Amino acid sequence: MSEAEGRENGTFSTSVAAFSVTVAAGLGGLILVGVGAVRLQISLVIAGLVIAIWCLAAVKVARQWEKAVILRLGRIHRTVGPGPFIIIPLLESVAAWVDQRIRTSSFNAEQTLTKDNVPVDVDAILFWMVWDAEKAVLEVADYEAAVSWASQTALREVIGRTLLSDMLAAREQIDEELQTIIDARTEPWGIAVQAVEIRDVIIPANLQEAMSREAQAERERRARIILGGAEVEIASKFAEAARSYQNDEVALNLRAMNLLYEGLKEKGSLVVVPSRAVESLGAGGILGMASLARESLAGTSGVGQHGESEPSGVPESLRPAGSRQIEGK
Repeated sequence: MSEAEGRENGTFSTSVAAFSVTVAAGLGGLILVGVGAVRLQISLVIAGLVIAIWCLAAVKVARQWEKAVILRLGRIHRTVGPGPFIIIPLLESVAAWVDQRIRTSSFNAEQTLTKDNVPVDVDAILFWMVWDAEKAVLEVADYEAAVSWASQTALREVIGRTLLSDMLAAREQIDEELQTIIDARTEPWGIAVQAVEIRDVIIPANLQEAMSREAQAERERRARIILGGAEVEIASKFAEAARSYQNDEVALNLRAMNLLYEGLKEKGSLVVVPSRAVESLGAGGILGMASLARESLAGTSGVGQHGESEPSGVPESLRPAGSRQIEGK
């Protein structure tokens, strides 16, 4: 039993009790009057009790968030609250105590087909309130159950005309659509929908795996596109550098010396340079290479008794003709 129903039953019981006590007191008063004036004080006491009980049955208090719907002789008379109010016992009664705070109701749709024939389970939550207590009591027998059923029907209707991709990606739009539909259905009942939120959309397990593979393939495709773009940019930069070296022999020689230096820095490195490449460096380039070679060979353990460096890499018979060998550390 709800709180409102309990309060209604209590009001009816109090009215019946007040009527019974009034009748009993009246009969008792007649008897006392018949006995004589000696019993006058007792009659006054009984009358006071009757008035007190009558007041208890007549005075009611509605809490801050409540509205009380009053019936007079079975017909709607007024809506009162919050605060104290008075009814006429036996003639008037409180038909319902209506809570006007915002309420939450959860609802769902199980195994409902989307527009592209995919079965889904959807859970949602509804925020609503009663703004007209009189309509909520008169227009529908159980407005809480009516709101729940209207919400489920609207959810199934929206799912049936929505694609699965939209269900997953456009939840805010679906929330707004649901709110509009449910609010239109509950407005005649004096109920306003504040918000609707979809909590979860559950799809079949096999479809989840397929969607996961599709998403992974899409990520790989984007990664390959980015990598290809980077390769094109790098090739463009290399072509630009080649054109610069082609028109500037000094820059080309400096780049060659830098590459030799980088190679000789590595311990145990072996660099084979064609003779024509060394000759193209000119005297300065040859001296620079010799200096780099001495720096890289200094302090190594691969020095012979006559001060000549011993190759640690390629044998003499396998070295290309017309080439010179420079070893690093």
